[in-house]
Amino acid sequence: MSAAQAPAPALPATETVFRTPPRAAGTTPARPALRRHLGTVAGAALLGILLWRLGTGAFLDGLRRIDAPALLAALGIGAVTTVGSAWRWAVVARALRIRLPLGIAVADYYRALFLNAALPGGVLGDVHRAVRHGQSAGDLGRGVRAVVLERTAGQVALAAAGSAVLLVVDSPVRAEVRHVLPLAALGAVGALAVVLAVRMSRIPHRASAASRRARTLRAALAEARQGLLSRPSGPRVAVSSLVVLAGHVATFLVAARVAGTEAGLLALLPLAVLALLAMGLPLNIGGFGPREGVTAWAFGAAGLGAGTGLATAVVYGALSFAAALPGAFVLLVRRRSAPPGGRQEWSGAPGATSEVSRDRYVPKESARLASSAFPLSAEPREGRPMTPESV
Repeated sequence: MSAAQAPAPALPATETVFRTPPRAAGTTPARPALRRHLGTVAGAALLGILLWRLGTGAFLDGLRRIDAPALLAALGIGAVTTVGSAWRWAVVARALRIRLPLGIAVADYYRALFLNAALPGGVLGDVHRAVRHGQSAGDLGRGVRAVVLERTAGQVALAAAGSAVLLVVDSPVRAEVRHVLPLAALGAVGALAVVLAVRMSRIPHRASAASRRARTLRAALAEARQGLLSRPSGPRVAVSSLVVLAGHVATFLVAARVAGTEAGLLALLPLAVLALLAMGLPLNIGGFGPREGVTAWAFGAAGLGAGTGLATAVVYGALSFAAALPGAFVLLVRRRSAPPGGRQEWSGAPGATSEVSRDRYVPKESARLASSAFPLSAEPREGRPMTPESV
């Protein structure tokens, strides 16, 4: 028997070979794709239910009522809120020791708002600016964490101010909110207790992994405290968050007037807070979805008509999209001015030079050939374009 025909040596009895069946070429797991599109599907289902129950009349009537003064008001209020949001982002980034000039922050925030409004999910623009900022600063992880903390600050400010408004201001929805908030708080505490119990049960078996997770958690909390609660950044983050929240409420009031509502400020303020809280749910199509459902319910409970609430939410979405349109101009200008070999905008380290090392950040030749023209793709690496899903 020749050497080529000799049988392979037998494995010891104590060893077992586990072979994973090969996946068919071109197939991808269905479950991750389903999770990525779950928010879009849920938003579409909510919109379908609303249109089925209330009809398309309120939807179309709200769009027809939008005029030039409303669009100009939306652009002006949007400019104030965008500058306030960009200032908050720059403050948080500076607290994390990465440089972010206010002018660049405003332009990038406009671009992110446009992508959030134009693409499903409502968060892809934030993912895009996080990746681009992290790459420009030379620290992708810290750039992403700066965006996450900035968005978290806005949501915390909305939740705190919104809870105070809903519990203090007299409105027809206050009784329902007083029953819902304690139940939601108890549910959140119970879910947290279950998660902690599961984590604690795994510690004896995975002590080293648990210690690493504990160190990571402590580092994340320290970074959050430094970015949001430190003496230099804390007051600025609070002021900018209040300015942004006031801008969103003002846009909602303009939308309510355009939709034909004659109610006063105190009557509309709790309804605006409910709509803004619903917008934070990641179950939408470009922002449309839970906002329309919650606003229709709140207006119906307040005696203003569910159809008027739906029209108000639709007008608010259209005005918000109009306020984000300068981001499309920023996107076109940035794409035309970007060099073919990659973009080097500025260096994020304090005191560093403005030129980023080309040996480290310019992609290889094979990566240039694989770069994508899709506006959400970041700098390619090893021949594969980096997408927001890979962050």
